[in-house]
Amino acid sequence: MVTLSNILLNFGGRALYDGISFQINKGNKIGLAGKNGAGKSTLFKVIMREQIVDGGSIIVEKGIKLAYLPQTMQHNLESTVMQTVLSGSAEVMELEKEIEEVNKQVTERTDYESDSYTQLLERWNDLHERYNLIGGVNVQEEAEKVCKGLGFEDSDFDRKLKAFSGGWKMRAELGKLLISGADLLLMDEPINHLDIESIQWLERFLKNFSGAIFLTSHDKIFLDNITTRTIEVRDGKIYDYPLPYSKYLVQREEERLQQLDTFKNQQKYIEQTERLIDKFRAKSSKASFAQSLIKKLDKLEVVEVEQEDTTALKVKFDFQQSSGKVVADFRSVSKAYPDKEIFKNMDVQIVRGDKIALIGKNGLGKTTFVKMLTGDESYQGNIEKGHQVSLGYFAQDEADKLDVKKTVFQTIDDVAEGDIRIKIRAILGGFMFSGEDVEKKVSVLSGGERTRLALCKLLLKPYNFLVLDEPTNHLDIPSKQILKEALSSYTGTLLLISHDRDFLDGLTNKVFEIKDKRVVVHFDSVNDFLKYKEQQNHEQLTTDRAAAKKGLSPKQAENKSPQKEDKKLKNKVLKLERDIEDLEQQIAGVEQEMTDIPDRAPELYSKYEGLKKELDERMKSWEEASGMLDS
Repeated sequence: MVTLSNILLNFGGRALYDGISFQINKGNKIGLAGKNGAGKSTLFKVIMREQIVDGGSIIVEKGIKLAYLPQTMQHNLESTVMQTVLSGSAEVMELEKEIEEVNKQVTERTDYESDSYTQLLERWNDLHERYNLIGGVNVQEEAEKVCKGLGFEDSDFDRKLKAFSGGWKMRAELGKLLISGADLLLMDEPINHLDIESIQWLERFLKNFSGAIFLTSHDKIFLDNITTRTIEVRDGKIYDYPLPYSKYLVQREEERLQQLDTFKNQQKYIEQTERLIDKFRAKSSKASFAQSLIKKLDKLEVVEVEQEDTTALKVKFDFQQSSGKVVADFRSVSKAYPDKEIFKNMDVQIVRGDKIALIGKNGLGKTTFVKMLTGDESYQGNIEKGHQVSLGYFAQDEADKLDVKKTVFQTIDDVAEGDIRIKIRAILGGFMFSGEDVEKKVSVLSGGERTRLALCKLLLKPYNFLVLDEPTNHLDIPSKQILKEALSSYTGTLLLISHDRDFLDGLTNKVFEIKDKRVVVHFDSVNDFLKYKEQQNHEQLTTDRAAAKKGLSPKQAENKSPQKEDKKLKNKVLKLERDIEDLEQQIAGVEQEMTDIPDRAPELYSKYEGLKKELDERMKSWEEASGMLDS
């Protein structure tokens, strides 16, 4: 399909590509790997001929259609979401316009016996054949499915792009790509602006996509689930592995270790040979032998070892003073914007030591939740922070808040206090800013570098409660792993928003799901929660399909189902069990707080009694529901 042959490209006095060659064949699902700055995004532009190369050739097989999603792009802000998505199938749109025009002529003309009328009918027939051949009949339906899969509601279809944030604009552009009918999809970080549910939907779509895919992503699970081949750009060269990302990493490390063994053996041989040369060089009887050894060494091709990258984040979150048992208590909290209600009478509690993943579709209120907690958003109701809570907040746009006129050093120096000021260069070194890097202006830093600098600012104070909103944006996979390890060893309380499943896996012990304008607490790992949600979605899809076959609405089918009552009871028991566990934790928190702060015991006692009463009621309901289920 696409062949790159001996591509040469120089940037800033260095060879970005030093004669690289590879092919993309039909059905290939390829992940593009490499360090930041290795030339991954540029490679997409080379294939699309948006980047002129210094040598080599790019051959695209005749008739092959390419579709490209860059990381940043210009949008037609006056176009609606549906118009944007449908524009991906430009040929279908053009055919529909032409069919409409021909239909009009056919109905208006009366010269039925003329040659031109016959030609018009032939044209009408040709247009319809082509329209059906490329699936024009299904384009509207496909566009709607894609829009919903990417998180748009029906009410969004006719809204103009200018009404949406940058992330939602990119979703519309991604939808345009997915219905384009392209033979090869080129995608540069396609899931940057997607929530977990949309990422899972996109995975299913791409798995079933019959064409070829060439993509880059910082999400290891996404790469493993989609790709079967990995191409790495390293030091201007291409390394091609017929493996998904995780297996490629294992293979690459094995190769490096073998290379190191070969290098060590060769160095041992060289040392032994040089000793023989020194020993026999001065002896006339052995001079010719010494010369032959010298010639052997001169012809020897020295093994080069890929140097292990030792530049990495050095992150450690720590604090001196623990908080009280209850870290934050939300009671009857409501939040609404002029056009949308986000939360209604929400009750939830965060307890010391919780490691919480805050999950929900984009737009349901994840960032609003943390901004209410941090005091950056107004609300109705009560949010009470616990005793001695020190909260550190990393906002989703934290990296964008940095003063672009300051240097890296000034950024940290301005917020550092006390003895820590004499350690600024050492601290920055731990965040991969060394030497002249610390004098760089923020304006010239990459997205990943800005994120590292913003994280560095967060570590200057010892917070016992960390609230992190998408902290891995722009971080490469190794840096994300190091940040994850640091958070795993953190003994404080953690509230985390992220769409990266590999990053969340094993890091959290509780899920706060935003659903139906409230927070539902799940005492599960993120992976277990996602499996539970996937099972729910599968069951719902099965019910909907069965309903459609019988000509019933999903609601009617559910009402007629003999398993409905059993399912309702199971769900009720499960919910009551979770409520009981939550109440028990809240009671333990209040008891601890009464012990920590005896002066507050009288005012906390009524709350304690109320929770005990609520727990008794839940226990009674659970016994009744469990008994009915057993019978």
